[in-house]
Amino acid sequence: MTISSAERQARAALPVARLIQVVLPLPAANWLLKQNLARLRLDEGLALQAASADGVPCVWIVPQSPSDRVLLYLHGGGFVFGLTAPHLHLGAYLAQQMGLRVLMVDYRLAPQHPFPAALDDCATAYRWLLRQGVAAQEIAVAGDSAGGNLTLTLLMMLRDRGDPLPAAAACLSPVTDLSQDKVQPGYRDPLLSPKAMRLYSSSYVGGHDPRDPLVSPVFGQWRGLPPLLIHAGEEEILRADAVRAAALAEAAGVEVRLEIYPRMWHVWQLYLALPQAVQSLADITQFLGSHLHSRSTA
Repeated sequence: MTISSAERQARAALPVARLIQVVLPLPAANWLLKQNLARLRLDEGLALQAASADGVPCVWIVPQSPSDRVLLYLHGGGFVFGLTAPHLHLGAYLAQQMGLRVLMVDYRLAPQHPFPAALDDCATAYRWLLRQGVAAQEIAVAGDSAGGNLTLTLLMMLRDRGDPLPAAAACLSPVTDLSQDKVQPGYRDPLLSPKAMRLYSSSYVGGHDPRDPLVSPVFGQWRGLPPLLIHAGEEEILRADAVRAAALAEAAGVEVRLEIYPRMWHVWQLYLALPQAVQSLADITQFLGSHLHSRSTA
């Protein structure tokens, strides 16, 4: 199988990213991420707008002539890293492809704010959208990695508390079980460092029970959730989390589809030059778009 030059270039950078996870302290890493974010420039026709969702900082990504539909995007970063430029570029890509506004939630971070701070912020942002007059069936939710976890736990929280559920959700390389070490003998994830993963999990869980369904959704009740699309990479250690989540959702009668991308690593969709990223995001666009309602076409 032919490997694209974009894949070769991205793969060559993975060991560096893996090393940075271990050697760079969280405060320094987040400072660098903010510096890169300040220099962000989106394509013409897209606007960035700061927003406060009942006190939760967010960023709107608005394309020209957007529909009334909204994608609520929950970024990844191990629960310890804030919004990044690649996440905003990903959100911008989806905004353009789907022709809708994307609300990126800049939720509170561990370890300063462990569970349930991030989840509470995501729920606040969702309920704020409803109060702005956006109907639940006009909202889709998506998230990568830790954001994939927050996507699933948000759905469970909303269902259990009687809130109207969004039309559909997509999870990119979600972490679904924080109760166990992911290290497997003889396996080396091309991007995620075991030491870093332990830090991320312990920072978010804090002193809470890691088997709480709102921490590790694999221990939750899946019945009644909206349609789900789950993407994971063949080479990532979190592939097992995605497979397990899809099986649980299917067993509970949820409409769910799992796609495992050959040769791909954790959240490869952030590398927008990759053909596999374009393929994955096109699938996500089609899936979410097929479930979203719109007043303008009703």
